[in-house]
Amino acid sequence: MHARFSRLVRGLIVIGLASNLDAAVAQEEAASAVQGEEPAQAATPRPASGSTATTLRPERTRAAKAIPSSDVKPDNAIPVPPEAQSVTQHSIKLDGKKIDYTATAGNLLLRNNAGQAEASIFYVAYASDPKHAATRPITFLFNGGPGAGTMFLLMGSFGPKRAHTSSPDITPPAPYVLADNPDSLIDTTDLVFIDAPGAGFSRIVGHATGKQFWGVDEDLGAFERFIERYLSVNQRWNSPKYLLGESYGTARAAMLAYKLSQSNIALNGVVLMSSVLNSATRAPGTDLEAVSYLPTYAAIAWYHDKLMPKPPNLQTYLDEVRAFAAGPYEQALAQGDALPDAERDAIAARVAGYTGLTVEYVKETRLEIWPSRFRKQLLRGESRSLGRYDARFEGIDYDDAAERPDYDASVTSVSSAFDAAMHQHLVQDLHFEAPDAYRVFNDDALSQWNWKHRASWGEQLSQPYAAGDLAAAVRQNPRLRVLSLNGYFDLATPFFQTEYDLSHMGLDKSLRPNIQRAYYPTGHMIYLDDASLHALKGDLARFYKADGAPNP
Repeated sequence: MHARFSRLVRGLIVIGLASNLDAAVAQEEAASAVQGEEPAQAATPRPASGSTATTLRPERTRAAKAIPSSDVKPDNAIPVPPEAQSVTQHSIKLDGKKIDYTATAGNLLLRNNAGQAEASIFYVAYASDPKHAATRPITFLFNGGPGAGTMFLLMGSFGPKRAHTSSPDITPPAPYVLADNPDSLIDTTDLVFIDAPGAGFSRIVGHATGKQFWGVDEDLGAFERFIERYLSVNQRWNSPKYLLGESYGTARAAMLAYKLSQSNIALNGVVLMSSVLNSATRAPGTDLEAVSYLPTYAAIAWYHDKLMPKPPNLQTYLDEVRAFAAGPYEQALAQGDALPDAERDAIAARVAGYTGLTVEYVKETRLEIWPSRFRKQLLRGESRSLGRYDARFEGIDYDDAAERPDYDASVTSVSSAFDAAMHQHLVQDLHFEAPDAYRVFNDDALSQWNWKHRASWGEQLSQPYAAGDLAAAVRQNPRLRVLSLNGYFDLATPFFQTEYDLSHMGLDKSLRPNIQRAYYPTGHMIYLDDASLHALKGDLARFYKADGAPNP
């Protein structure tokens, strides 16, 4: 892509014209997610027999002394639970080696400067090798939304237990399979899965309100406080520290890397899965979205055998599409209404050839194909629609003539399996029983989200530019390494946009090798496929090993 795009993106952010890529991602996420019920009180671990219950000591921070939960006055305040844990012992065999690990399901309180609790943050942690706990790598993981709990990462990715799905086919109803995860990262790093405030089992408590947590900077502050608290309670300040975020969680991780550095917490690595690093890509009147999506459309058309002839090698084919998208296609779109008819026809023919759509349809879209329309149009003749988070999934809609799909088959086909597996894992394995429902997604958080962000260079942005904060973190910490994980068939966060964002961070030549990329023949949730998860585990293990992370 041309340099003018970089200037355009920065300009859009500064003058406040950026649109909601993050919100668009989150709104479809919210519509597809399974919702929990409004809780009666904040979730507190209820250890069952055979587990160890621990109430944590009062917090020791630079703030005022923490007050006990019982001191919270009942004047319309949400009850504050005590900090508690359910601790259990387990083992798993990975690559023929037995790994003993400790699982902890618990909550930590976030307090204001007056010592009053404002949020109870739920987490599930897996830790191995207690002899070297102080220096063993630790990774904090979270999904995105904003407003999402971390159920999908917890039950589908790198924990010791994993829910099995039939991806990319529809997963049948219960009973579901929950089994040991042969591609768990517990042999490489300790893992802490975190639910965002108001999502999952995390609750806003006391006299606090959602407004104090539901925003870009408010959310960053909450995660910063949680990580600081966790490091203190578990004596992990000297451990190598990593963040792993998915979807909007990548924006959180990128910005959090900088924010933590300002609190003297230097990270070793940041892992970005299916990234949202620049919220200006859907600004009205720009061509960024069309250019960034074209290689993803081409990959999906290749997968569904809509290319004639079908290229034998996907990676080689995508290199060709990238060159066209960043060259002739971008140049044609830049001319807008002034594009000559003959050139418009030629570009439309090439776009049709890459996407599997007809030339007539491409011309009707004015050469810019919306993702929702592509999901419906590619398989229209087969009465099927594409999944958004993973376009390998096929849905069956009521109206074949509709402009966009009725639902996202890539979400509905796996959500029930993850939800059931998580509840089974928490109760049967971790001996944790919650007093209320798990919120897979909190609609209130999304609808009330404050998108303004104070960037690393001090400017107040109307939309977050996460890549800018990540660049500042890398410049200030030259040993900080970043691994970007991308699915070829992801229609929520196109990989070509991520490539553009990462290559426009303005890094010194000496720092550019810090940014690494990996690709997989899957969608947004790369870990759904057994084969892709296995490859993902290998890439991550090498990423940690390159940093000198010791194995148990």
